Amino acid sequence: MQISIYQIDAFTNETFGGNPAAVCPLDAWLPDEMMQKIAAENCVAETAFFVAEEDGYRIRWFTPRIEMDLCGHATLASAYVIVNHLNRDVSTIKFYSHSGILNVYVSNQLFTLDFPSRKAKICEAPQIILDAFKEKPIQVLKSRDFLLVYENESVIKNISPNQTLLDEINLDPGGIIVTAPGDSVDFVSRFFTPQADQFEDPVTGSAHCSLIPYWSERLTKSNLTALQISKRTGQLICEQKDHRVLIAGQAVTYMKGFILV
Repeated sequence: MQISIYQIDAFTNETFGGNPAAVCPLDAWLPDEMMQKIAAENCVAETAFFVAEEDGYRIRWFTPRIEMDLCGHATLASAYVIVNHLNRDVSTIKFYSHSGILNVYVSNQLFTLDFPSRKAKICEAPQIILDAFKEKPIQVLKSRDFLLVYENESVIKNISPNQTLLDEINLDPGGIIVTAPGDSVDFVSRFFTPQADQFEDPVTGSAHCSLIPYWSERLTKSNLTALQISKRTGQLICEQKDHRVLIAGQAVTYMKGFILV
């Protein structure tokens, strides 16, 4: 069997920036075990598989270890493949997913994800999480992910959590977001996933489902700019809209080819 595969750098306009995702368009679904093996072999944070369905596409996302309920950068990468490699001249792409219907709006190579808003609530973090960060957060919240809020961008840039400690807890499919006001944007963030093959995710669209409602309320504005300041860095244009969030970014192709299985 020959399966098309594309590797796309999402939330960036430069190769080697943003977050890499593998994308496999399918004519029909493969067995779950096969998709999981492909994701493990690809060894990037997420591999997206999609199949044409009704007026859109059914999409699923796999890390090298598990299937995810939602993934932003691999959804953006999939929309990019549909427009740029499958040559579909569309302004809206509808994805059916475990997290409901996800629309992606396309305009001049800017891809805007219409995702569910996941408002985080104030909580007490497990002590092991607090012990893993030398820097004490000014606020801790939780939705799918724990959200640790700090005073400024410098703290986020220099933060270095104790991975050994964090790997003692299992947050699948969630993780730990650290965030603060940005120097040149509204807010910055980083994202850590204990027990994952990749401890720090370069750019995490799904984390912004919680970041956007938090910062929109705190800054009393609905349109926001954001940077995820990992080593690769990702640029995101954000909007809080009722019970949804809009997350926009660009993408570039790194590689295309075939899987032989």
